[in-house]
Amino acid sequence: MSRPTIRTGVDLTTRYLGLTLTTPIVASASPMTGRLDDLERIEAAGAGAVVLPSLFEEQIDADALLVDEFGGFDLGPEATLGHAPPVPHLVDGPDHYLTLVERAVDTLSIPVVASLNGVTAGGWTTFAALVEEAGADAIELNVYRVAADPTVSGAEVERHTVGLVSDVRQVVEVPIAVKLSPYFSSLADMARRLVDVGADGLVLFNRFYQPDVDLEHLTVEPRVELSTSAELRPVLRWTSILRSQLWCSLAASTGVHQPEDAVKAILSGADVAMMTSAILRHGPERVTDVVAGLASWLAERDYESVAQACGSLSQGAIPNPAAVERANYAETLASWRPPR
Repeated sequence: MSRPTIRTGVDLTTRYLGLTLTTPIVASASPMTGRLDDLERIEAAGAGAVVLPSLFEEQIDADALLVDEFGGFDLGPEATLGHAPPVPHLVDGPDHYLTLVERAVDTLSIPVVASLNGVTAGGWTTFAALVEEAGADAIELNVYRVAADPTVSGAEVERHTVGLVSDVRQVVEVPIAVKLSPYFSSLADMARRLVDVGADGLVLFNRFYQPDVDLEHLTVEPRVELSTSAELRPVLRWTSILRSQLWCSLAASTGVHQPEDAVKAILSGADVAMMTSAILRHGPERVTDVVAGLASWLAERDYESVAQACGSLSQGAIPNPAAVERANYAETLASWRPPR
């Protein structure tokens, strides 16, 4: 498939994790990035890179989990509360994943990022080395942990996460991105610590899929709710703040649906804008619309490149830096008007 031609004169290339991307739109991890034919469609639509679906640590140890019915395996407190994904419902396991990495790298001309979701050092480090060997251009470490144990302090959760990233950094040479949740007590400090131990980039943010209650069957059921553009706002705030503090790649993830969303992310300081829900809703061709709209917006305002626009509205670049912190809180509340 041929890639769409965007004739605006704007240079859409960007640098992410030390890699050169032809556009700043990245297809993030989803079921659609797990199929080679869809990956080809995503590339043809204009994505600058793809992130393969997450390989869960539970998948790596699936046989043991099935035998023991989750007994004797330390999945962390989230597993004991029913947040661990049921192994029989997960996508194919480690061997299939390595094959997917190899085939995607051989087939696509854009960077391929493998994604790992784990909670123990063994689960991440062992397989990180294998996906690097399979040819992945970078690795995204998906930090998904519900800290539900009241005996585990926030500081301990943070030390554990930083240690995992440090362990992976010691066994691979490819770039590492860490996909974070927004729920750390001091997100800026956590971000700095992760970069200090070797993270080349941060992905903001990981969405925690929340369970729902089925009143008919009186059961707790998983519910996947796709994102909306409204969920982009926390991403914009923290991208803006961190852009001025850290010399690492930043990816805006969650809430990128329209060209305007991608523009906001880049102006706030994101090197790339990641799309998942919009692609699932509208198909890979939605990427073409966002890339074209982004290019048109930049051209109409005389930007010559994505690099020129990146971070121009970050906290360190605007006249009132406090606008992205607490200072605008009262003003925001006062701006509400009742519907007519």
